[in-house]
Amino acid sequence: MQPKISSLADRPDMLERVVGMADTWPEFTIQDLVGAAHFPRIAAELPEYVLFAEDEQGEIVANGYSVPFALQAEGRGRLPGNGWDTVLVWAFSDLRRGVRPDTVSAISISVAPHAQGRGLSGAMLSAMRDNARARGFREVVAPVRPNAKHLEPHTPIEEYAHRVRPDGLPQDPWLRVHARAGATIDSVAPASMTVAASLADWRRWTGLPFDTRGDIEVPGALVPVRCEPERGYAVYVEPNVWMRHPL
Repeated sequence: MQPKISSLADRPDMLERVVGMADTWPEFTIQDLVGAAHFPRIAAELPEYVLFAEDEQGEIVANGYSVPFALQAEGRGRLPGNGWDTVLVWAFSDLRRGVRPDTVSAISISVAPHAQGRGLSGAMLSAMRDNARARGFREVVAPVRPNAKHLEPHTPIEEYAHRVRPDGLPQDPWLRVHARAGATIDSVAPASMTVAASLADWRRWTGLPFDTRGDIEVPGALVPVRCEPERGYAVYVEPNVWMRHPL
C-alpha cells in the first residue's frame, strides 16, 4: 500500500510526531552547529516544505525536509562548496530579508528504522519534487549524502561520486535513487557540514578513545575524523554531492 504523504502546513497537529520520529542518523551528524541552529526552524517557519508519510495504521514512517532559496541572487549563482550548511543559511537569510526564492533544496529524507527497505526514500523524494513543482519552482537541488560512502572513508569523494554500474547508474544506492528520479551530478560539496568538538564529546558520541593524533575512522562517517589530542579537539568535515533535479 502506498503511504499517505502530507505536509505540516496541511497537518500542523502532526508537528510533534513528525519531529519526534525515530531515525538512524549517527549521533555526531546532528552536532553540526549550522544544522542545530537552522534545521528545527524549517518545521516552525516553513511547514509547507516539511512532508511526512503515514502507513495504513497512521504511524509516521518517513519525513522529508526542504527549503526554498534564491540561487541566482547576487553573489551566488553556483551551488556552494559548503553545501548543506550554506544552503540552510541562505534559505533563512532570504526568508528574513524577503528575497524571492527561485530554487528548492532538499535538506533531509529520513525513514523510520522499522520501515526501511520499503522504497519510502524514493517516494519521499518524488513527493518533494512534486511539492516544489506545485509551488512554481523549476528545479530541486540536493546536497546528497551518499549512503554507502561510509564503507570507503578513504576513497576521494570525487572518485566515489562518479563511480557507475554497467547500466550507467551511480554505484551508490542513494545517488542512484536521485539519478532514477531524473537528477544529474552538478559538483562535489567538499565541506558540506562540519562538526568540531572536544575529545570528550567525540568519545561520548562514538565510544572511541580519540587519543591518537591523525585520521580516525568512525562508524557512519563518510571520511575520517581528524583528531588532535594535544589540542583537545577533533574535526569532521563531511563531503556531499550536489545533484540537480529539473522539474
